[in-house]
Amino acid sequence: MRNLYFKLLPITAAAIACAAGSSVASADEVVKIGHVAPLTGGIAHLGKDNENGARLAIEEINKKGLVINGQKVTLELDPQDDAADPRQATQVAQKLVDDKVVGVVGHLNSGTTIPASKIYSDAGIVQISPSATNPTYTQQGFKTAYRVVATDAQQGPALATYASSTLKAKSVAIVDDASAYGQGLADEFEKKAKALGIKVLSHDATNDKAVDFRAILTKIKAERPDVIMYGGMDATGGPFAKQARQLAIKSRILAGDGVCTEKLSDLAGDATDNVVCSQAGMALEKMPGGDAFSKRYQARFGQPIQIYAPFTYDAVYIIVDAMKRANSTDKAKILAAMPATDFKGVLGETQFDSKGDVKKPVISLYDYKGGKKMLLDSVSM
Repeated sequence: MRNLYFKLLPITAAAIACAAGSSVASADEVVKIGHVAPLTGGIAHLGKDNENGARLAIEEINKKGLVINGQKVTLELDPQDDAADPRQATQVAQKLVDDKVVGVVGHLNSGTTIPASKIYSDAGIVQISPSATNPTYTQQGFKTAYRVVATDAQQGPALATYASSTLKAKSVAIVDDASAYGQGLADEFEKKAKALGIKVLSHDATNDKAVDFRAILTKIKAERPDVIMYGGMDATGGPFAKQARQLAIKSRILAGDGVCTEKLSDLAGDATDNVVCSQAGMALEKMPGGDAFSKRYQARFGQPIQIYAPFTYDAVYIIVDAMKRANSTDKAKILAAMPATDFKGVLGETQFDSKGDVKKPVISLYDYKGGKKMLLDSVSM
């Protein structure tokens, strides 16, 4: 028995080694793509919406199967919460670098996207924001920074032009939430409004955690502006519009994409009927793949799209498209393939200019009827 044992041992060990080697050879390479948005706080519903879009893309790609350079690849979403806080944003950005992600979809807010972008740039990791609209993001000279939405340099003027040409506004009161997004959008609106001959009666600042706007609104009521422009998110824009209605302010309220969500009616009640807002991208109903995407999204998550889920969805596919063209999962080679992007997805065709901005930006304008968001117009910039 002892001799038989020693004769069998090498065969058994070899068989085990062979089997182990076969298992390793057939194992998929796991490639991580990061996503960052506020998953806690007042705009967590927007952050989760963005994350859902990215998650759906990764699930679909994995189901179809992905092969890069002859190797089967499984994508893994690495989701992080920046709580819409710039300091936390840089911390989670560094965590994603340490996690060795090959690309990042995010962040949601301009105020978090911009400080985090330096960390991704230093690490050589492509970053595609689906919703940060402050022009500064892509003006820093970082080769890693991209976005799939228009900027406030286009969104602000579109709102001001609508105020002048359609609403025939001659005067405006402006309020912003003092964030990189809210203030940036309000400033771009103000520049265009003045150029169009609209008189700016006042420009006040609040903050992105405010809940009581009655003091500012009481002052604005006395100014009697034709329109009020609010730069901020729906978590504050909703109460702002609601309190304006309670104070019997008749002025139409203009706002940007941060306010222009499906949840606004929950936050503002019937005051939504006095709101006109913009989205820094094509309307869902106008997107080539919008209807089909909406059905898949609702089937998967059991809720309607808030606003930017289609943009995070396409952003994941754009990173994978660069991966395919580079025939590599190396972050440097993926980054090198990004400038030549010509991707056709839910949003339509996406190409980038030399700064990382989309070549054919679109601004969509909405109002609300009975609390339901309704498309007014789409403007190619």
